[in-house]
Order: sequence, then C-alpha cells, then structure tokens
Amino acid sequence: MKAIVWTKYGPPDVLQLQEVDKPAPKEDEVLIRIFATTVYAGDCELRSLNLPRLMSLSMRVYVGLIRPTRITILGQELAGEIESIGQDVKLFKEGDQVFAHTGFGMGAYAEYICRPEEPEGIAGVLVIKPANMTYEEAAAVPTGGLEALHFLRKGNIQSGEKVLINGAGGSIGTFAVQLAKYYGAEVTAVDSTGKLDMLRSIGADHVVDYTKEDFTQRGQIYDVIFDVVGKSSFSGSIRSLKQNGRYLLANPSQTQRVQGRRTSRRSSKKVIFGNVSYRPEDLIYLKELIEAGKIKAVIDRRYPLEQMVEAHRYVDKGHKKGNVVITVGHNHK
Repeated sequence: MKAIVWTKYGPPDVLQLQEVDKPAPKEDEVLIRIFATTVYAGDCELRSLNLPRLMSLSMRVYVGLIRPTRITILGQELAGEIESIGQDVKLFKEGDQVFAHTGFGMGAYAEYICRPEEPEGIAGVLVIKPANMTYEEAAAVPTGGLEALHFLRKGNIQSGEKVLINGAGGSIGTFAVQLAKYYGAEVTAVDSTGKLDMLRSIGADHVVDYTKEDFTQRGQIYDVIFDVVGKSSFSGSIRSLKQNGRYLLANPSQTQRVQGRRTSRRSSKKVIFGNVSYRPEDLIYLKELIEAGKIKAVIDRRYPLEQMVEAHRYVDKGHKKGNVVITVGHNHK
C-alpha cells in the first residue's frame, strides 16, 4: 500500500511517499481502507519538533531520539470503510463507514490502517461516520471537534453567556464557535483578517481582527475566554473575565500553568487546562449534532496523498481556515 513515511525530524520534505506492507487485523482489530485524512497543526509540530524544549525532549524519548522509529507514519484523524475484521470484533462489520481519531499511534497518512474496535485512552476513538457527511468532511471532525467539546464542557457554558474564542479560525476554533452557539452563548471570535468572513458564516456574533486590535484592550468583559492557540495575554485575559469567569487554555505554557493554579486558588476566576480524554460517546455526540445540522466541518483546502509535502508547507504558514484535508484514493462516494 501507499503511505507517507516520516524519515526524520525537520521540514515537510522529510515526508516521503513509499510502498509499505498492508497491515492485517488482529483478533480485536478492524482493517480500515482510508479515504481521507487531514494535516493537523499538531502533525506539523511533531514532524518538525517545533515544540517547547521540554516537550520536544519528551517527544524524542517517545518517538525516537535521533529520528522517528516508534512512529513512522503521521496522521491522527481519518474517515474510511472497514474492509475486514478480526474474529473477536463485535461492534463493526465489513462495509461500515467510519471516522476515527488515531491517538498517539498516528498512522492515518496511508491507504490502510488497523485499529482496535474499542481503543482506550491515548489510542483514540472509532465510530460510525455521520450519514450526511462525505469522507473528506468526516475526516476533519475528530481531533478539533473532540478538543473543542472537551474544553467547552469544562467551561460549563450557559445560555446567554458571553464567550470569546481566541484562535477561532483553526481546526479546534471553528468547532468551538459552533458548539458555543449551540449552547446558547453570544460568541466573539478572534483571528486574522482573512478568516473573519468565514467565522461570521459559522455563527460568530462578533469578530476581532488580532492584527489590528488586542481583545484584552477593548474594555469588553466575558464569562468565558477560550484560548485555543496559547497566545493571549494571561493578565489581560483574566482582567477581561467577569467574576466567576472561566479561562480555558488548550495550549498553555508552563508559566501559564503556574499562573493559572495561583489565580484559581486566589480568586473566583477559574483557569482550566489539561489533557483531553478521547471517548467514543463524545464522538457519537458530535456525530449526532452534525446529523441534526447543528455543526459542520470547515474545509480550507484538499490535497491528494501524493501532495502531502505541499499540504504540510501550507499548514506550516499558519493561515489555514478550519481544516486541510488529504484525499486517499478515488474509488469512493
């Protein structure tokens, strides 16, 4: 089968299209023919190890000190069809159309992948895909959708509350805007000039262009501030919260973690961060919202698997609107 193999840490050119062995499912696994995957910002960070020093070191320990050895195929979300199943599999059958988050094992930049029928913990999630989505649309849901859902639930958003989302135009942010609107919030979306019309189109009540103004200097007060990208001023954001407000950090620095614990202890304002737990019931919840027409995936560009290097180059620039999707093969609906 064709796969994009990750040969070393570095720029997009370290990704190479190669022929590799097609996997065979174990007793509790399914073999999925992948029709679509995505280039997530986290894939690019891992590929280049463009991460804070401590995190970069821990990733090397996990993946390979000098070059990737434990993970050689990137890609953490996919949509496709189950081609065969192991003898103990009960939840799925051949021909089922599924979408998945592959967890820390990655592996979605390929024509086929084997997944446990019930992944646990960092192994991700696997469920039947939404009936009203194409494979390309469904592949763009699991990672951003589950991250957004996790943090907004932690924020306990109530109808009528004012919610600001910083970095609203990416994979997590576009789902966060729609989920916050679904919960009944008044949503302010912050991102760059080129993303503002798209953010209005998915329901943002107000937009702020961060290239022209700092949302913490506007004098507006919010019930919840969700910083997806980790670039807001900590003190400015805390000042911009109401009493009992919640500051959600998807990507906190070590300093923000320390400040956050202190702030949560000393005031009525709560700073919330932590790892996302990927659970099938949460992806099923998102699937039901999609089938009800409440949320959708935002797709910026599509590339074929053979153009993975170009897709990574584009995502590296940091301008993508929503998601960048990779199509794998062409023989599907």
